[in-house]
Order: sequence, then structure tokens, then C-alpha cells
Amino acid sequence: MPARPDAPLAEYLYLLAGDPEDFVAACADLLPADIVEALNDLPPEPASKVVGALPFHIAVEVFDQPELEARDEIVERLPDDIAAPLVQAMSADQQVRLFRSIKGSDRARLGYCLDAPTRDQLKLLLSYPPQSAGGLMTTEFVGVPSTWTAAQVRQLVHDVGSAKETVYAIYVLDEKTQRLQQVISLREVMTAADSTPVREIGDTRKPVTTRPLTDREEVARLIAKYNLLAIPVVDEASHVLGIVTVDDVIDALVKEQTEDVQKFGGMEALDQPYMEIGLAQMIRKRAGWLCALFLGEMLTATAMGYFEHEIERAVVLAIFLPLIISSGGNSGSQATSLIIRAMALREVNLRDWWRVAAREIPAGVTLGAILGTIGFIRIVAWQDLGFYNYGPHYLLVAMTVALALVGVVLFGSLTGSMLPFVLRRIGFDPASASAPFVATLVDVTGLIIFFSVALVVLKGTLL
Repeated sequence: MPARPDAPLAEYLYLLAGDPEDFVAACADLLPADIVEALNDLPPEPASKVVGALPFHIAVEVFDQPELEARDEIVERLPDDIAAPLVQAMSADQQVRLFRSIKGSDRARLGYCLDAPTRDQLKLLLSYPPQSAGGLMTTEFVGVPSTWTAAQVRQLVHDVGSAKETVYAIYVLDEKTQRLQQVISLREVMTAADSTPVREIGDTRKPVTTRPLTDREEVARLIAKYNLLAIPVVDEASHVLGIVTVDDVIDALVKEQTEDVQKFGGMEALDQPYMEIGLAQMIRKRAGWLCALFLGEMLTATAMGYFEHEIERAVVLAIFLPLIISSGGNSGSQATSLIIRAMALREVNLRDWWRVAAREIPAGVTLGAILGTIGFIRIVAWQDLGFYNYGPHYLLVAMTVALALVGVVLFGSLTGSMLPFVLRRIGFDPASASAPFVATLVDVTGLIIFFSVALVVLKGTLL
């Protein structure tokens, strides 16, 4: 095999793909994740050439990696005699992800090449939403009758274990009804005496399970709470439909968190990596939110127009508008972030809205008082030190700013904390209560609060 040149791995593999002997030798020391990373650097056409040249067992491992970005485009370019066995050998959950992303014509072509049990399995898994436990689960698990012994289970694992995606645990089923009775770890099976019935091994309490339509965030919470490597998905009769493994949950939550972060930025979630998404699609994803936020900010201009007379009479107030507006938006964004995170971790639910409000009101008043005190001291200090002249009524101006900050921060905290509850109640994603959306809402009310306080405090002097 020729020495590897000082070139990216992707180019190196592509150049060797035409020489089977050197190519296999080059791949021998590479992990599937390394090959995936290289394939992600190649366009679909040369990437499909590399995949087609890989030894079959390595190609299966590579295609089972969810990090392979153009998996659908690669398989569409592979000939049927390579694509069909490759897809057939993939784990069930990754088959589903692949079939969700490929075009209808290619889905039908590949489906026709698969055997009947695999087609039936795909049909079942594709019937569940992708964000649900059923959409994440794999049907490859080890289930045994409760009458079996530890020796029989060990022999079964020896015979079929290599064909299963994972063998984290053994699922003990009632011999007649096939209902799930208990879950025992592989370690417990391996250390038990040969003649020990599996129903007497490990914890005999009711196992932790989930239903196929359970949201993936709830599945992740259960796996984290009970420190599981996999959780069985059961139907109403407690028959095991499949299992959701911890690695699949992590992959799903990374995608979920990416979508939430993008929504926090005031835009729709991107369906593709940033560098691969087209300009037109990027504009479409961002324009809607920007237009909505712009229309919201127009209300701020309307509010300022309403207080135009007050601004003309007390121009000094305009100096503090950015201060007031940003403080309210910041406090609202803080509260929104905290509540959305608490909702995701199931620390609060819809019924807790009043408890959250009861906490945010004193918190908002206290935070506003802290900022108000700082603002008051700053205005007085700048006046006394001669840095800026706020006029003869500077103490009243300082008092106006201080009181307005209390009101604006209180309103921002309360609004930011309640908005996720409102969105969840009407069926929207709470992440849509993004920082720009909260800031826009608080901007308008902040102006109203600021000038209302000014009308009271400065009446008879500047106003």
C-alpha cells in the first residue's frame, strides 16, 4: 500500500477506492467514525464510490452511524446489488431514519429489494412520529421465556448476539402471554448458576417501560432518572415492541437542542447543516421571524410617537431609553431561558404557573431595585462629579429611572416566565418564546412604564 500523502482523509480514500487491495488495507486501521467524517467532506457522488468499495461489514458499520450526513444521497447513488444488502444489514432504528429521508421513488426501490420481515418492521416503525419513542426504537432485542435457565440465555446470546444492535439487557417474557415480566442485565445472567431460572435472577420488581408515542424528551428523562442503558417500549398489553438505547436518545436530544437554540435566536429550525443549506431556504427560515419581530418593534415607534410631547419637554429622558429597554429585555430573556429549561427537565409543568409567578414577582422587584439603585447612584455621581449635567431636577430624573427600572424588570421577568406556559397551553413549542420575541414584547411595555413613571414623578417640573 502506498504511504498516505499529506492530504485530507476524504481525498485519500477517494483516490484509493479504485484499487481494492490498497483501499481495504487503508481502511483496516480506521474506525467507522473516522470514515464517516471523511465521507462528510466528500460530495455524494464520490462518497458513494467510497462506500461501494468498502468491505461489507465496514460499510454496514459506517451506514449505522447517524452522523453520516448525506446517507440518503449516497444510498440513492449506489447500485441495487450493493444498496439492498447494506440497508438490510443496518440496525432497525437507523433503517427507519434512512427511509424517512430518502425520496419516495428510491424508498419504493429499496423497499422492494428487502425481505418481507424487514419491510413489515419498517412499516411499523415508520408509523410512529420521529420524535416519539416508537420513532427512535429498534426492534432488535433479546427476549426469553421466564422458564428458561441462565445457561439457555447465555447460549442464545452466543448464537444471536452478534446480529443484535445491543445486548445491554435480557427481557424476560411470560411464556403464554408474551408480556414483559422483568428486565435483567447481561452481567447478572453471566454470573448466575447454569440451572437458575431467569425469573429468579436480578430485580423482580416491575420494570421501567415507556409507550411508543411518548415524547423523546420524556424517554431521555426516564433513562437519566433510572440510569438505564436502554428502555423497553411496550404496548397496552405490555408486549415489548422494541427498545430505545441511550445512544439513540443522545443523538435525538442533540438535534432537539439544536432546534431549540435556533428558535431562541428568533428563527425556524434548520433541517440541514449550516454550510449545506441553500440561500433561498436560509432566507425563508429567517425572514418570517424577522418580519414578525420588525412588526412588533414598530409598536415601539408607535409608543414613542405617543409620548413625543413628553420627550420634547424632557429631552434628558431619551438618554435613558436604551437602558430601560435593554434591562427589561434582558430580565425577560433570563426568565424565559430558565422556565424553558425547567420544562424540558420536567421540573415544572403547566399546573405550576402560579408557583412560578409567585417566585418571579419578588425576584423581579428585587432585581429591578438592584438595577434601579445602581442607576440612581450613577446619575447622581455623574452630576456631582461634573461628568454630565442632567439639569436642576436631576434627583427627580434619577428617581424616575430607578422606579422605572423596578417596573420594567418586574414586567420582563413576569412576562418571560409566563410566556412559555401560554405557548405550551395552546400547543406551541415553548422554545418559540425566544429571546428576541420576549425582548420585542417588553420593549413596548417598557416605554409605557418609563414614561408613565416620568409623568407622575416629574409632573410640575420637567413635565
